[in-house]
Amino acid sequence: MKVFFTLFMVWSLFVPGKNSFPVPAVAKAAPIKTGAEQTEKYLPYLKGKRVAILANPTTVIGKTHLVDSLSRLGITIVKVFGPEHGFRGNASAGVVVGDETDPATGIRVISLYGKKNKPSKEDLADVDIMIYDLQDVGCRFYTNINALSRLMEACYENNKELLILDRPNPNGYLIDGPILDMKFKSGIGMFPLPMSHGLTVGEFAMMANGEGWLANKVKCKLKIIPVANYTHDMAYTLPVSPSPNLNTQQAVMLYPSTCLFEGTYLNHGRGTLFPFTVIGSPELKGKYEFSYTPTSIKGMAETPLFMNQVCYGLDLRNYDVEQLRKSKQVNLKWMMELYQASPYKEKFFDSSLSREMGVIERLAGNALFRKQIIAGASEKEIRQSWEPGLSQYKLMRKKYLLYP
Repeated sequence: MKVFFTLFMVWSLFVPGKNSFPVPAVAKAAPIKTGAEQTEKYLPYLKGKRVAILANPTTVIGKTHLVDSLSRLGITIVKVFGPEHGFRGNASAGVVVGDETDPATGIRVISLYGKKNKPSKEDLADVDIMIYDLQDVGCRFYTNINALSRLMEACYENNKELLILDRPNPNGYLIDGPILDMKFKSGIGMFPLPMSHGLTVGEFAMMANGEGWLANKVKCKLKIIPVANYTHDMAYTLPVSPSPNLNTQQAVMLYPSTCLFEGTYLNHGRGTLFPFTVIGSPELKGKYEFSYTPTSIKGMAETPLFMNQVCYGLDLRNYDVEQLRKSKQVNLKWMMELYQASPYKEKFFDSSLSREMGVIERLAGNALFRKQIIAGASEKEIRQSWEPGLSQYKLMRKKYLLYP
């Protein structure tokens, strides 16, 4: 009887009634606010100044482009600089982009992915302050941080301050891969970072300054508007596709793993409406049931590998990316599996055949990765070869974090 009475009293505490304790309300997490959205923190700083912006379609406040928003708020924008894919994002990967006048605003747009890759002295002569606001996806081989570093150098050389409006890294939870061996420095890897670096662009800029990565080890004068209510482990769905071939959230989350296939003789979805989420080739017929056919798509991939040929392979469009978040690792099993399935292993890593971005050494960041896959090394052995560099990077990274 005593036991029954005790249980009844405990139960009554949690049942609504005149004697029950009130149930505390669960605090709702404050919404993430990008640097650009916090106009109150930087508008006063821009008033009366001639402003230039490095921008693309991700440079938005809500659904409105930052250039349009600032113009309406009375800020004088004298010019816009456009990165790879162009200011309006309508150029394919790797395609040279020319200067133009933006038809929507009449503002002069200077391409940094054409005849030059950073602003000249003349470009910045009538500029008081430069703004950088591009969405990144947290990978060494995604070229936005290269554009940022060159912009930092130009600002230093011309005594201009750089205002960075920071944005979340959708792969901020992920710090993995070999550190780039600088022998393989290229346009898809300029800094000694792992494949997935776990930084926002603001944190990267601080690291580039602090580690002496800019030309002649110069230090750019920075002002950063951090993201509000953000931590690196937070899931973040991008409001705008960061580039034409990263056109879904699934592609963005798979990109740290599937971009490695740019260095193979496989199609990884270029020439489809779901790049970076399918991988295959005609030579895998009979090995896989799933198939797709790459075609020419203007603004995405106009001459994709295996164009108009049926490719067989992996369909990752419904892969549970939470598995990546839980493991905090890039997926190496797909590369290992497809190499073993390939009937022509001698050309698996021949990216000169694939007409894609570059060789596997530049993407992986070292000379070992190709050899390890060919030799059938285990995932554990491959990961062990990334040390101690990866652990040393993680320790160094802590000095530059703006967010938990």
